[in-house]
Amino acid sequence: MHDLHAAAGEESIGARIRRLRLERGLSQRELSGPGVSYAYVSRIEAGQRDPSLKALRILARKLGVSLENLETGAGVSEAQERELRLADAELELRLGDDLRAAEQSFRALLVDARENGDTFAEARARVGLGIALLQAGEAREAAAELERALDSEAVAPEVRPDAYSALAHAYRELGMQQQAVRLLERCIEDLNARAPEDAASGALYATYLSRVLEQRGDPASARVALLEAKERLEAVGGTRTRIKLYWSLARTAAAEGRFARSLAYLRRAVALLEATEDTVELARAHLGCARMLIEEGQAEQAGPHLARAERLLELDGESVELGGLRTAQSRWAAALGREEEALERAREAIETLDGNEGEGSAWYALGVAHALRNEVDEAGEAFRRAVDHLGRGGDWREAAKASREWARALRGAGREAEAFDVMEQATLLTVRGMGAEARRAR
Repeated sequence: MHDLHAAAGEESIGARIRRLRLERGLSQRELSGPGVSYAYVSRIEAGQRDPSLKALRILARKLGVSLENLETGAGVSEAQERELRLADAELELRLGDDLRAAEQSFRALLVDARENGDTFAEARARVGLGIALLQAGEAREAAAELERALDSEAVAPEVRPDAYSALAHAYRELGMQQQAVRLLERCIEDLNARAPEDAASGALYATYLSRVLEQRGDPASARVALLEAKERLEAVGGTRTRIKLYWSLARTAAAEGRFARSLAYLRRAVALLEATEDTVELARAHLGCARMLIEEGQAEQAGPHLARAERLLELDGESVELGGLRTAQSRWAAALGREEEALERAREAIETLDGNEGEGSAWYALGVAHALRNEVDEAGEAFRRAVDHLGRGGDWREAAKASREWARALRGAGREAEAFDVMEQATLLTVRGMGAEARRAR
């Protein structure tokens, strides 16, 4: 029997699934579906069956919790839950499928954040609400919400250009072109005063300003603004050192498990790279964001980053970059429970890389895809190859993670003895990785 059953006195996984289901007002039949039958759910809750990895992923997604939360019961703080809800609402808004649903989500979050004194979340929710209202054609109410959001220090021009561009758009819709011009000019002035080195953001606002001026019927001033944008873009050419610094900081933070900080550095790199023509570097930054989001259990938010990376790499991508993209797409699909897509993308990654850097990660992705389909022997062969490639490349940390995933698949199939051996291998790989890091630090 594997370790998903809790020790005496603790909540078992079956009890946890039942509690979460009842908290959400779902019946066992409503929780069931393809891959997890009604009878299977009933037996899991009764403690008569241990759920497979595939079943856990499906149930976690339906219950709206992370896989780790479902397995261990580890919860999240109110602030973290609010952050997840904000991210979900922002994704819903970007997809644009149901603007009213996004609007209601932001309204609820606004009340929640205000009642809990979370000023950062309150400002973020207000920006989302303003943009949702603008897209729904309610420019006046949108402008009111965005104006209130901009009073917060959390919505600075260099941090949320989308908020300022949305407010300028609302002003234009209301026939308030002069207010739009003043707003964008003030953004440029603030950037010059607080972050003069941020040429990328300055170019963005100068571009916005040129559009407003042209719509106002002032083509001469619009050309001046475009010229300023061009000059700022040329200055961005000297920011490659900063881009590499952010990239390095992001990788270091990720290795230390500080994913929130890593994601912040990666987003900063993307913001700078948006103003350049170096499409491969930009694609790598988007891929980095996607990987961090998948690691954090926020796979749905990784989708737009992967789509952007794919469009960029179609223009100028080498086999290593394309293989890395397919690997990331496979892990993303697996996180969302898309078994066939995960398998196909992993196979494409292996074929594309064919001995190049990154092949170990591609085999890792293939192992995850087979495990999701409960194809334990195929998963084991893929994980074995992954560990071999990753170990030869000195990536002990990733090799250890692949071994732990392999052990989990074996445990899920009831092959405890094999799982124990693989977990011992994972421990040895972790120790070896720590030794290598210590030697590099000397």
